[in-house]
Amino acid sequence: MSKVVIAGDASGTGTFTISAPNGNTDRTLVLPDEAGTIDTLGRAGNVLQVVSATKTDTFSRASQTFGNVTGLSVTITPSSTNSKILIFGTVHLSESGDVAHARFARDGVGIAIGDARSNRIRATVAMGPGMNTYYMESMSMQHLDSPSSTSALTYTWQIRSGSGVNTVYVNRSVTDRDTVNYEPTAASSIIVMEIAG
Repeated sequence: MSKVVIAGDASGTGTFTISAPNGNTDRTLVLPDEAGTIDTLGRAGNVLQVVSATKTDTFSRASQTFGNVTGLSVTITPSSTNSKILIFGTVHLSESGDVAHARFARDGVGIAIGDARSNRIRATVAMGPGMNTYYMESMSMQHLDSPSSTSALTYTWQIRSGSGVNTVYVNRSVTDRDTVNYEPTAASSIIVMEIAG
């Protein structure tokens, strides 16, 4: 028969107390069959871990296919298949005369995107033509993902241009002039949190 041993810490002076339930129902605490500590924070809705990335340099892409923004990817390994992944993201874009699309992706596949409708691009956020080339447009999105996985997952911002001849820029304006009062440099980010299910 297995035994339960409670061992005191030789350097500690505190008292460890196990209290009986304040009720008439018996309770059983089943310890995990592995070494480690008991998770007291794993209740539904609690934040179990946070991973983030902030991009302060610039990036560009001239392609009609979505591609990762270098430096805006994070990897997280959920502790349970019941966990949700809460994503916060902000990306600053400019484009050279056409439209620009951005989306969240999990392991390279777009998530938090619009429904498929004919030939329309399925994006998380988008900016239209006519944007002043001296400025950027800031786009933010939040999404609660349900990956049902305990494998390592990579979340990232991806961008694409409206046509292959136009370029989408991250964290800079199109003209990117070195001026004191205009055309700043910006920072984009992605934050993911594991939420206990």
